[in-house]
Amino acid sequence: MSEAIGIEFIGDEELAYLRSRTAFVPGAGMALDDSYRLAHLPLIDPAHPRAIARKDGTHYDNGRHPPIYSLVVPTLGLQEAPAYRELEQELREASFAGKIAWDIVARRQAKLHATACGSLSIGAQPLIDPAAREALSRIGPVAMELRGLFSGNVNRGRLYLRLYPERRDGQNALHLLQRALGRPTSDLYVVGIWNLSDDLDVPEAAALASLVERWWDRPILRFTADRLWLMGARDDLVLDSQIVETLSLR
Repeated sequence: MSEAIGIEFIGDEELAYLRSRTAFVPGAGMALDDSYRLAHLPLIDPAHPRAIARKDGTHYDNGRHPPIYSLVVPTLGLQEAPAYRELEQELREASFAGKIAWDIVARRQAKLHATACGSLSIGAQPLIDPAAREALSRIGPVAMELRGLFSGNVNRGRLYLRLYPERRDGQNALHLLQRALGRPTSDLYVVGIWNLSDDLDVPEAAALASLVERWWDRPILRFTADRLWLMGARDDLVLDSQIVETLSLR
């Protein structure tokens, strides 16, 4: 756990990051998993031979789907953080840098976020009732810390930063926000930033594993979230997305 200016952040022992990380195998590469090949790869390279255009039982069509609305925590100002710039420079110098879709990174910068309440509705914008809005304002702004780097065991091919909320009155403050909205609590809040365009070979996977390990406990940015975005998106990279409302935590 981390403490800063009297604020204690929820630690790894209470969150899902450790059990959800990629299990890198020495001497093995890292293949993009099926969920990534279905939801992300068609948006990055629709002609890629391993891209999955559509799959029975899912709503994906070349990476796109009906609009899904979620409440998310904006992570504005991230690009100005010195630690973020240092991490991105290391990624640009990594052996697998040519397999990072840098154009996607640039297109998504204004909408970087961690999801607090996912899939509130599909198709039509959800109604956030006055009681929920009042409950959010009573909770007030929440201190957050971003750390990195993270590669998960789902959507393997996407690289993230990890969000750690403050502990308030002994509780995870993001749980307070989720309960105020009548939503189940969750324990993994990631900010997806970098996307791979292909599998990694053995040396590339080893380089990524080393970066993840070295950056695991490094703070990237501390900030106070004073608002949530209600975001509607037609793809999982929020390339075709809209911030339809801002909910104040003040």
